[in-house]
Amino acid sequence: MMGDTARVTSAASTASPEQFESKVGATIGVEEEFHVLNPRSGELVPEALALLRGGPHDGEYDPEAELLRSAIETATPVCTSLAEVRSEVIASRRALLKAASEHDLAVATAGTVPASGTKSMGVYPKERYQLMAAEYGQLVREQAVCAFQVQVGVPDRDLAVAIVGQIQPWLPILLALSASSPFFDDTDTGYASYRTIVWSRWPTAGPVHGFGSAAEYDETVRTLIESGIIVDAGMVYFDARPSARYPTVELRITDGCPRVDDVVMLTGLGRALVVTAADELERGAAKAPRRPELLRAANWRAARSGLAGELLDPTGTEAIPAADAIRKLLDHVGPALESNGDAAEVETLLADLVQRGTSADRQREALGKRGTLSDVATLLIEETRSGVDES
Repeated sequence: MMGDTARVTSAASTASPEQFESKVGATIGVEEEFHVLNPRSGELVPEALALLRGGPHDGEYDPEAELLRSAIETATPVCTSLAEVRSEVIASRRALLKAASEHDLAVATAGTVPASGTKSMGVYPKERYQLMAAEYGQLVREQAVCAFQVQVGVPDRDLAVAIVGQIQPWLPILLALSASSPFFDDTDTGYASYRTIVWSRWPTAGPVHGFGSAAEYDETVRTLIESGIIVDAGMVYFDARPSARYPTVELRITDGCPRVDDVVMLTGLGRALVVTAADELERGAAKAPRRPELLRAANWRAARSGLAGELLDPTGTEAIPAADAIRKLLDHVGPALESNGDAAEVETLLADLVQRGTSADRQREALGKRGTLSDVATLLIEETRSGVDES
């Protein structure tokens, strides 16, 4: 997500802070990015404009432009439960799929598709994006990556900033669970989330060491803008950040997830992380910030191996099996999952993901069985549509 759209209502123009309840985690929302593809070859096509201009939308699920012409974004309204998130994600995907079908196009959400990085798709004709293309050059040309973002309601901005610092050691586990970008430039990169590697080249991307207050955070953002390093606050690409427009914490670390179940599960885990951090801060049990070098290294480790190898222990300094890291995460957020009413669903969906493997695992398996990168793209198209047409 290249900007601070924060569109957790039916449309950015109708969002208002009053829609977010005062309790931490009472409201949640999801934004998803999609690649626009040729449905037969699986190649990226710069046709997002067609979906924005002429799609059969109903106003409630209108998509928004992304940086490149081969990507498009949707967002849910403000939700209060995972059941609502599921329903709204399905509805927004259904509207986008219908629009794509009307234009003989396909859409797929994943960190990358095999054709990512093979050629420039051009930027959306918006002054902000054109300025970014001129300033950042090759970074923009290779930005054919997609994520999904979870918005969690946090009514106090100072608290939101403190929460962002508290949750940093746990975020790489969410990244590993979402990993869906093993291919780039028609090549197996050796990574589970190569989107993370592409993304990390931006000057404000990645983990943060923490800020003492909202004022300190805002001053840092002002410095980045006034120095010309970034164009605006929307270019603050931290793995988690307080929204510039709404009383939310935004979790931005995850790859796009083709399966709706994984979106729902990661939304539940993300909300539980935020609620747990708020509780720790209220009780005076906040942990000391982790070294920034270790945070970056933990991200790299999760991007490299996903769930297939080891992850950095979020509570220590050792490498531990991914399964052990997941158990630690569940222990850490278990009370919040229970209080949010999400425990049973999240644990069931998480067990399912671990059993079948990440999207990166399934894509490599598909290449081994079917034999072509076009078939990998077809798998992503099918999984993005799965559960939407039948519901």
